Amino acid sequence: MKKKLVVTIVTAAISLSTLGSFAGQALAATGTIVGSVNFRSQPDANASSYGYLKKGERVDIVSKVNNWWYKVKDDQGRTGYVSTSSNYIKVSGSTGSSGSSGSSGSSAKDSSSVRSKVIAAGKKYLGTPYEYASDRSNTRTFDCSDFVRQAFKVGAGITLPSDSRSQGSYVKSIGKTSTNWKNLKAGDLMFFMEYRGGSASAYPSNTSGQRITHVGIYLGDGKILHTYSKESGGVRIDTISGKHWEHRFIFGGSALK
Repeated sequence: MKKKLVVTIVTAAISLSTLGSFAGQALAATGTIVGSVNFRSQPDANASSYGYLKKGERVDIVSKVNNWWYKVKDDQGRTGYVSTSSNYIKVSGSTGSSGSSGSSGSSAKDSSSVRSKVIAAGKKYLGTPYEYASDRSNTRTFDCSDFVRQAFKVGAGITLPSDSRSQGSYVKSIGKTSTNWKNLKAGDLMFFMEYRGGSASAYPSNTSGQRITHVGIYLGDGKILHTYSKESGGVRIDTISGKHWEHRFIFGGSALK
């Protein structure tokens, strides 16, 4: 009788645990849709949708892909991706990143070797033409966030959010940020406000609350790997110090956990 009571208590405790306490484990969980949500074919807001999952529908959660997406299976046996927002889904049970599902995980160990791989992956695209709102499904052209996303997907095996502001939020959620670009490590992301000219006086000294309009990868030694216009020649390396990039810088940090 005592054994049964212990098992019951342990089971109840597990069911009430948060998802974060099981990070890295592929544990099954159940989700109940609480608000109509897109059922995507990939963990990307621009990916094709199977349609909407409606309020009250239940899904099996295969894994938590990253802070933004769950990989789930619906009652028709289809596997896809939905937002992790509590506005759309309520989770019972626990899950972590799958690691063996074939999809990109949400995190990679923050090490110098992974950072080097991200940079090497990005440099392979030097000269790739710039295109605003480029197609995330191919590498023929990039805008700034698409390029960063591709470098991390290839180099670190993780899929970042598809736009610069969401990438900034993701980096802040990890917590390794700095408003001084000289404190950054090679492989960190750098976030910038809009261009207002080449003079430092054109930019606010207090950058908090400024809207992110650009993102790039810090290379170390005062250099940035990024893409920002057709005229600039696409993916390229630029110097930061003394340039408008230094004046526009808001914050930077690691996208690796």
